Amino acid sequence: MACNHHKLWRVAFLLSLLSILQTCARGDPQVPCYFILGDSLSDNGNNNALSTKAKANFKPYGIDFPLGPTGRFSNGRTIVDVTAELLGFDEYIPSFISARGRAVLKGVNYASASAGILDESGKQLGQAIPLSGQLKNYLDTFSQISKILGGGTAAHKHLNKCIFTVGIGSNDFINNYFMPSAFRTSELYTPDRFVAALIDQYSQNLQTLYKYGARKVALFGLGPIGCAPAELAWYGATPGSICVDKINDAVVRFNKRLISLVDDLNNNHKDAKFTYINILGIGTGDAKAAGFKVTNSGCCGGQTGCLPLATPCKNRDEYTFWDEFHPTDAMNVIFGNRAYKALTPTDVHPIDISTLASL
Repeated sequence: MACNHHKLWRVAFLLSLLSILQTCARGDPQVPCYFILGDSLSDNGNNNALSTKAKANFKPYGIDFPLGPTGRFSNGRTIVDVTAELLGFDEYIPSFISARGRAVLKGVNYASASAGILDESGKQLGQAIPLSGQLKNYLDTFSQISKILGGGTAAHKHLNKCIFTVGIGSNDFINNYFMPSAFRTSELYTPDRFVAALIDQYSQNLQTLYKYGARKVALFGLGPIGCAPAELAWYGATPGSICVDKINDAVVRFNKRLISLVDDLNNNHKDAKFTYINILGIGTGDAKAAGFKVTNSGCCGGQTGCLPLATPCKNRDEYTFWDEFHPTDAMNVIFGNRAYKALTPTDVHPIDISTLASL
């Protein structure tokens, strides 16, 4: 098994380089637009104008990104940046707070760090734009597109061809359910009931997205957040494990229900295609076999993020975590490539993003 993981992760690195080189030579993107909803794993600056501790618009964030610190919670690209490259876009998708005029026709990023499916999640950090708020912003964009293209019918026709990715839910656990000092949800819900409540709300949100034009939708499952350095520092690893198992157990419960939701959506909306991206499975591969030497601590200092002007590690490509919660650029390349082009049948359900784009 370890040998297979070794081969898979090496292939992922080689494919990432090949795919990006091919993208640069292709010209037109594979879809006309790409819309993004999510949390800090996808945020590219929407939190910059908010009153919150969840910000990344300062060094050393962006140390390896061409534009420097932009609000991305990484040393370089996020998973959605890599996805945009692989889809053939010559520029990264703009944040909602920066998108202007006809630029919205190519897509908008609505993601907000510390945001959750539930409005309350992450609020102890300050302001955030929860999934419900991101949908309101998307509806604002829908109105803009309708005006630009001459009506709602034309807007729907345009949006039907676009890729949508949604990656959210981590903060409903690490910044809500597993934070009893600030939230009572763990007193009020069993893990199964909490997951059911999240999926019910998520389903309603996705129905709204569908109602307003989304037909090609990839849902990023939750990753191994119980292995994040911040959670290990807070709880300590479970005996016999290298992660906080109760958190990852909740992740598994959520992801199983999310797969079922994808199946339900596909059964109920024959004119659309929803798919699940198995971030947990991809993120628990044999990282060291792929060249990562440090998997249990962040490259830059701080318990909840990089400290301003901190000096990060120099061997950043050998770390899976950039800060105490978020992946490095190198790790995001792995996630993005296997989401775009699955290396194993378990990477996605039922199709990868490249197939979704071709529909």
